[in-house]
Amino acid sequence: MRQYSADLTPPWKKPQSVPEVAAEPGLVVEEPGTGFCGAVIRCEAGTVTLEDRFGKHRVFPLEPRGFLLEGRVVTLVRPSAGPARPARTASGSVAVPGARARVARAGRIYVEGRHDAELVEKVWGDDLRVEGVVVEYLEGVDDLPSVVESFAPGPDARLGVLVDHLVPGTKEWRIAQSVTSEHALVVGHPYIDVWEAVKPASVGIEAWPRVPRGTDWKTGVCEALGWRVANTGEAWRRILDSVHSYKDLEPQLLGRVEELIDFVTAPS
Repeated sequence: MRQYSADLTPPWKKPQSVPEVAAEPGLVVEEPGTGFCGAVIRCEAGTVTLEDRFGKHRVFPLEPRGFLLEGRVVTLVRPSAGPARPARTASGSVAVPGARARVARAGRIYVEGRHDAELVEKVWGDDLRVEGVVVEYLEGVDDLPSVVESFAPGPDARLGVLVDHLVPGTKEWRIAQSVTSEHALVVGHPYIDVWEAVKPASVGIEAWPRVPRGTDWKTGVCEALGWRVANTGEAWRRILDSVHSYKDLEPQLLGRVEELIDFVTAPS
């Protein structure tokens, strides 16, 4: 006697199977119900946390057919246990688990101001502690030649200096050229202020405004963006909070900081 299936649903009405994709950190997906698109930063039992390009986090349930991957419906699943990927620091370096801060070197890295120092600390802080490199700020570079002379850099005490707006022909350029010690390295980025070295998209703006000559740059930026002009410190916190890793910074700054770290930590 022939047996017939109890399922009389026509094939074209049956839900199509979709691929299961492990919710690995960094995987970019979209939740179609809300339109929220972001990278996976955490996957726990039953939920996944996404971070969008503005740094906003949203938690979603791991439901079947719950996400879009490159426009295709997928089911996210919790990654299976396996060999752990090496953790990364904010600068992209391989993290050293349990590493203690090294005793500070005699060498130093100087940056122009407090904002520069805070940004370097946020992205390269882990690396600098492992290497024993201390970052200090100068409050401007007008007295840089005398600062270098007072520091007296040598083979075992190298000095690296990061300068804002280091463009040929500028005051900063002429000052940097006056530093001639072979144990001191002065490099810089082209931006008027380190604020500009943060990618506009990371801050949630289309571009950094052009500020008329003669106007304080930070004040002009706040005015153009509709931020509170009276509190540039608040504006800086907003910018710094948008930086999560080296990916949020312009290459012109990344390359120069890495160059200084290599210089200061090179064997004597």
